[in-house]
Amino acid sequence: MISRLRGAPAGRTFDGLVIDVGGVGYLVSATPSVLRRADGAAEVTVETYLHVREDALQLYGFTDAAERAFFVRLLGVSGIGPKVALAVVSSASPAELERAITLKDAARFQAIPGIGKKTAERIVLELEGSIAEALPVVATEGGGELVARDALVELGYSLVEAEQALAGVDPDLPAEDRVREALRSAA
Repeated sequence: MISRLRGAPAGRTFDGLVIDVGGVGYLVSATPSVLRRADGAAEVTVETYLHVREDALQLYGFTDAAERAFFVRLLGVSGIGPKVALAVVSSASPAELERAITLKDAARFQAIPGIGKKTAERIVLELEGSIAEALPVVATEGGGELVARDALVELGYSLVEAEQALAGVDPDLPAEDRVREALRSAA
């Protein structure tokens, strides 16, 4: 198993990043954060996962072990392959994705291109047990968080913009006050 590569970024292809390690170029399908880190760098270290199929060996690259671990957990969800798992991991940090699962926020995953409603619900359903085991008690205002976020989306914010706007607002406020504060800080 190839778990990590360290080498010089040797170029990009449609499929990903080429990393030169001792004269051998490894093609790695990588998250956007890996690609940004590789831009202009003399050397890059990438955590990898080697996906083995009958007809191909494919390397997937991640910024850190947490991204890779979440990717591997996604592969355990029925119907999720490595390309969809990479799209999910590329959409947000593992902590944000785990939070969405804890809050049973299937809409967060449905907003990712290539993921429909049923797949998003399956991700939440199949991973919520593993998240619950890994995390202690979760905040009690999860439902209010979703109400506030959905209200901002209805007002024209994208899902990501709504979450960013709410990130700086006191989570103990009721949903309607959180929306007001987010709108004030955005103005």
